[in-house]
Amino acid sequence: MQTEQADAAWLDAHHEFSIAELVRCSGMSETDLRELVDCGALVPNNPQGAEWTFGADIVVSLRTAGRLRADLELEPQALALAFTLISRIRALEAQLGELRAQLPRRSR
Repeated sequence: MQTEQADAAWLDAHHEFSIAELVRCSGMSETDLRELVDCGALVPNNPQGAEWTFGADIVVSLRTAGRLRADLELEPQALALAFTLISRIRALEAQLGELRAQLPRRSR
């Protein structure tokens, strides 16, 4: 329970993660993360910087992709595709939630 609370504190929308922090909180290796960057699936906030940083919004998608990689023994390219699709689904779900919130409520 305490770990879940610590994870929740880390997922501040404005927090930026170094690659080392992503390794710790995503469960993926640094090699996996660098391969995702090389494939273009994972884009650092500062691609030209000395040390890459990433937004907190990708952590949940990375965890899911990491579990899929472990369960299905995905190759790097398949992992990149899975991560891209998971991220897109999460973005579409968020957009759908925002649109639903704008609809007038129906009385029951």
